[in-house]
This record gives sequence, C-alpha cells and structure tokens, in this order.
Amino acid sequence: MSLWSAHDVAAATGGTMHGDFAASGVTFDSREVGPGDLFVALTGENTDGHRFVAGAFANGAAGAIVSRAVEGPHVLVDDTTAALDALGRAARGRTAATIVGVTGSVGKTGTKEALAAALSRTAPGAVHRSVKSYNNHVGVPLSLSRMPATSRLGVFEMGMNHAGELAALTRLVRPHVAIVTAIAPAHTAFFSGEEAIADAKGEIFQGLEPGGTAVVPFDSPHRDRLIAAARPHAERIVTFGLNEGADVRAVETVRAGRGGTFVAARVGARELSFTVASPGLHWVSNAMAILAAVDAVGGDLGRAGLALAEMGGLPGRGLRRTVRVADGTAVLIDESYNANPSSMRATLAVLAQEPGRRLAVLGEMRELGQESARFHAALAEPIDEAGLSHVVLVGAGMAPLAQALEGRVDFVHVADAAAAKARLDAVLAPGDAVLVKGSNGVGLSALVAGFVDREGIGFGG
Repeated sequence: MSLWSAHDVAAATGGTMHGDFAASGVTFDSREVGPGDLFVALTGENTDGHRFVAGAFANGAAGAIVSRAVEGPHVLVDDTTAALDALGRAARGRTAATIVGVTGSVGKTGTKEALAAALSRTAPGAVHRSVKSYNNHVGVPLSLSRMPATSRLGVFEMGMNHAGELAALTRLVRPHVAIVTAIAPAHTAFFSGEEAIADAKGEIFQGLEPGGTAVVPFDSPHRDRLIAAARPHAERIVTFGLNEGADVRAVETVRAGRGGTFVAARVGARELSFTVASPGLHWVSNAMAILAAVDAVGGDLGRAGLALAEMGGLPGRGLRRTVRVADGTAVLIDESYNANPSSMRATLAVLAQEPGRRLAVLGEMRELGQESARFHAALAEPIDEAGLSHVVLVGAGMAPLAQALEGRVDFVHVADAAAAKARLDAVLAPGDAVLVKGSNGVGLSALVAGFVDREGIGFGG
C-alpha cells in the first residue's frame, strides 16, 4: 500500500518532482532503508544524508527527498529538515485518527508502547505509534510521516531537554489526549530545578486539539503546576496514580508471579482488576495513565487490562533475559537505555524483589548539572535497601557513589562498559539476578549484547 506518492510529497513540502514514485515507508537512517522506502537526506553538523542516497536506492528506496539533484526519482527541496517537518504536518492533517501524545521524565517509551498495545485491542491493525525513542525534533515528524491516512488511533512520544522544544513538537502532533507520566530529575544541567522541568513537560498541553483531555500524575509534587499548565488548553483534566483522590487509581496492589502486580483499579465510578506484567509500582502508575488515556478515547478498558497482562519489558527498558553463565543461567534485567535518579530508585526496588543473590551494574547518570554528585551519592540508600551482594559502578560520574558505598557493600568502580563486562563475567553465578542500568551514552547495551549473543541463550518473560 502506498504511503506517499511523489506528487503528494511535492505538494506537502513545496518541492519539485524529478521522476515518479510511490513510497510505502519513510526513513532518514540509511541503515534502515528497505524496499519501497522514501529516504530523507537530512544534513547536520557532522553528516550529510546526500552521501547515502545512492546506497539507499541500491537497498530498494522508491524515492528521496533531497536539497540537491541526485540520480534516481526524488523531490528537490530547499531544506530537507524543514521538508520532513512539512511531511509530518501533512500526515497529521490528512488523518481522522484520534491522537495521544506522551511525555514525562521517566516512563515515556514504555507507556507509549503499552498504550499502543492496549488500544490495538480496540482497533486491531489501525493503531499507529512512534517507534523506538523517536521523540525529538526529527523523530516526531518522522513518526508522523509514517502514519497511514487510514489510521484510527495514533500514539506519539515526545521528549525534550530544553524549554520550548516540547511546545514545538506538540503543535506538530496536535494530540486529542496528552499524558505526562512523571516529573523527575533529568536533563537538570539545562534546567534550574524540577519546577522548570515540570513547566517544560507541561508544554505538551499547548498542542491539545479543541475538546482535548490532559492526563496528569496525581501523586507528583508538581501535580498542581501541571494542572495549571493544562487548564488553558484542556476541556477535561484527568489525574492518575496510587493515592486516594486520583480520578484513575490503583485501589489495591498485590505482587503477582514473575514480578508483576495484580491491580484492582477504579476509573471514575467503574472498577476493574487485571495484572500488570512489568514489575514495579512505577509500572502500576504507568498503567493508570494508560487506562485514563484508553478511557478518554473511548477504548475498551477490559481489553486494555488484558494487553497490560501480556506486555513484557522492552530491550533496554526492563526486558528480563535468561543468560547463560558457567554451569547454569542467571537473570539479567536490561535497563541499559537510560537512567536518572528516579528511574534508578524504581528499578533497584524491582531488583530487591528478586530471589537469590542480587547484583547491579550501574552506569553514571548524565546531564544532571551541578547536582550530579549529590544525585549519584544518594543512590547508596536504595542500594542498601535492595540488599545487593555486589555492585559494578561504571564511569567517572559514579565517583561520589563509590565514596558513599565504602564499607557498606562489595563494589568495584570501573572506567567503561568493557571493564564492567569483564567484572560481571568474573562474578555472575547461576541463580543470580543482575540489573544493568545507566545513561545511554555509557554504552551498557554492549554489555547486555555480550551476554545475550552467547550460543544457547534463552529469553525471560
């Protein structure tokens, strides 16, 4: 099925057609190009996508958006980044889909994925979502441009690390429902404090369509600030959380098998019970946000509960893997994609529930600014509470935590992921559970891949 014709691309971007094509997909990453894709040759400070146009056509691209003439069918524009924006805007303009936008300091990607799975129970085959963590100034328009015009529902993740970024993204997405999952210290190098982070996340409400719904975390100390940000733009404001007073609330929680949680929830005057497969109370909170959004778009709450029961972790964001070690297997909890103080505490609490010996490989948390040393040192408390047998600290930023852990737990402090891998190889034993978590730039995903790629590996739920 054609997603974009050359004529449609030219009309959307104001560009000039040079040859005809019909594209079934869109990408700006030459490594992802497949048959039928439209390749957008973005240019930046360190790279120029035009260098990869020939390779994109060799891999089956149907056409390209370029700012200088190339061999092969293309649409010529003045600025390819502006053209991608325009294409995303055109995709949003041609669909009648109900759109949900998701942001927050933590939980964005997992909530987006779980919400899309829940909505797919209501509209099978008609839900579009942004993939991976394509949530920035190029990822959001790319995700929009990939949305079929016939979609009934769309779920888009939006991120930021500076004030004003989310305001621009939400006006592209124009959500009918806008969710803020949580506010926590993240990117604090660019903000004066959590209040400023809350204000920046609250920008998501500025793009709400008329009659739209804002979904706000009730348990957040910034709840009232977010409600104030939503009030000028939202017809309806719905709160979610674990505490009395939330509009969508987990009334009762009981730990279920494989680390999940059985939840009795109240959505307005209605009650339902279901299991959240992903472990941790932070995932129960995410589930309440998901129920609020499903209800806001008129979805089936019961079917949404079934989807949450079947939703496992994502690579880099909580996926549990059974990895082979000498004479047996161990459990590896893959949280290698990102980290901030709040998510570190939440995942250490999940690790604390694991039976047997518990270990952690913790990479430094980046973009925390002047408070970085304090935030790192403060992790000593949740490490104590988790009852860890051994901790591997990775990166120079972990020095304050290393100092705080002296005499409290067995640990080593290493420079990089390769050294952490060597240490974990030496200490991991059958029956162990190990958490791997750090900011993406630390590169702990390579450590995870080193264990997962071993012959005979199995995967956990």
